[in-house]
Amino acid sequence: MENYVHSLSRELVEMGHEVTVLCANEPKSKKDDVIDGIKVRRLPYIGKIANTNITPQLPLEILRDDFDIIHTHLPTPWSADWSAVVATVKRRPLVLTYCNDIVGDGRAKKIAQLYNHFNLKYLLKKASKTIIIQPNYLNTSLHLERYEKKVVAIPVGVDLERFKPLGTSTNGNTLFFLSVLDRFHRYKGLDYLLFALSMVAKEVPDVKLIVGGDGDLLGHYQRLSDSLNLGKCVEFLGYVPEEKVAYYYNRCDIFVLPSISTAQEGFGMVLLEAMACGKPVVCTEIVGVAAEVTKEGAGITVEPSNADELAKAISHILQNRSEALKMGKASRRLVEEKYGWKQVAKRVEEIYKEVNYPPLK
Repeated sequence: MENYVHSLSRELVEMGHEVTVLCANEPKSKKDDVIDGIKVRRLPYIGKIANTNITPQLPLEILRDDFDIIHTHLPTPWSADWSAVVATVKRRPLVLTYCNDIVGDGRAKKIAQLYNHFNLKYLLKKASKTIIIQPNYLNTSLHLERYEKKVVAIPVGVDLERFKPLGTSTNGNTLFFLSVLDRFHRYKGLDYLLFALSMVAKEVPDVKLIVGGDGDLLGHYQRLSDSLNLGKCVEFLGYVPEEKVAYYYNRCDIFVLPSISTAQEGFGMVLLEAMACGKPVVCTEIVGVAAEVTKEGAGITVEPSNADELAKAISHILQNRSEALKMGKASRRLVEEKYGWKQVAKRVEEIYKEVNYPPLK
């Protein structure tokens, strides 16, 4: 979501709009800053609830701004809820980017249910427009159907200059997976990828999986890898700095995103980034760009939570080099045609013009 906001805001600034981003001061940095022409105000937070920073100053900070439009995002309920309240008080249009439903396990599930029953209904009612980042989400979400007339599908974008083929050499059988490795992102399906890898290794002995990301489940995944005797087949990088991400996309032969939850997987921005680097991809059918991956021949889509099918797809690409090369070229071509941030920002600007009164100049 942070990358989404940064990239979209940068393009809007280049189009002549004035953009201010309010966010939590994590990691701690200067309170105020200007990044790529975007005014950034970082607010202190007192803790987190379900991975959402609680910033007590937020409502006052929004109230004191003289804005034409406020654009907020879910799943960050604290900031989204206060944005709706202030938009109502100031009689300004509210645009909501709805990445995915808010769900949880255990205690978090009960909190999510209460939120969805009360706060979410208010938020969706007050939003002038709700942007979903894949069309199918209108059918799979438990909460959007009654607001269908206000919902529009606009995908996430990708920085085509930052993410591009670099010609980095590999050993020919390298897979890459990138995510935050915490319990809130378990839906990315790394467990299933490790099970699939244990099968692939029997057919492709020199296969290597590079796992990028850190979090409280890193130890869990390392232990699972060891229990599957994958010690030499898996490299856990830990946190990958932003400036190194494109390098690792280019270093791999296949990027894999085996997401398992339709409720939690909004789009899969990392898939676009890998495709922009000219890589064939393997993903599940619930990922936002999955249908086009199949249609354009950019990779293989599989059913969620199916390690056998995932293993077969990976093995097929690794063992068919000429087909893999064609898939990589199709990947780059697809993102160039449909997913550059400039195209995405123009569509968001159209929404701003539609909801704003008086009209944007």
